[in-house]
Amino acid sequence: MSDELFQKKAEFLSWCIEEYAAAKNLNGREVANLFYQKKVLDFLGEHYEILHTQGKSYIIETIEDFIKTEGE
Repeated sequence: MSDELFQKKAEFLSWCIEEYAAAKNLNGREVANLFYQKKVLDFLGEHYEILHTQGKSYIIETIEDFIKTEGE
């Protein structure tokens, strides 16, 4: 992976944490812990090419669906 792609993925993951926290009225640490426990960051990284082109609502919904699925 190139340094540029690594940087873009890192920025996207950070953005996802911040936006999910705002949408769910949580702080960044709570979301980071949740994402770690449910392996959300792995999922987002694996699907970066598709997800980073989508809108905020779609991404938040996708994260919610993934967390529900992983929690079962």
